[in-house]
Amino acid sequence: MCVAIKVSAQSRTGAVAGAIAGMIRERGRAEIYAIGAGAVNQAIKAVTIARGYVADDGFDLAIVPAFKQVEVEGEDRTVIHLTVFKQPLVHGAPNTATLSTQGA
Repeated sequence: MCVAIKVSAQSRTGAVAGAIAGMIRERGRAEIYAIGAGAVNQAIKAVTIARGYVADDGFDLAIVPAFKQVEVEGEDRTVIHLTVFKQPLVHGAPNTATLSTQGA
């Protein structure tokens, strides 16, 4: 069973990115739960940062989003469930350096 990384609007993206990269290296995938727009924003930014962390290992990341019902403090809540998979690094794919300069 995979342990989910729970992300909030106040989560530090660098720390979450490190956790994602570690889980990807260890298990080949990571599960992320986020409730609310701010939390989803932080989660997506963390995955973007994690792409840079794993690029030297020769692979990239892909995200599959879904809704999931979970129990939080005794209440059923709908969370955004992001499953992050590793995939082969494709030559010419956008990297974090090119992504940060696009649209500037």
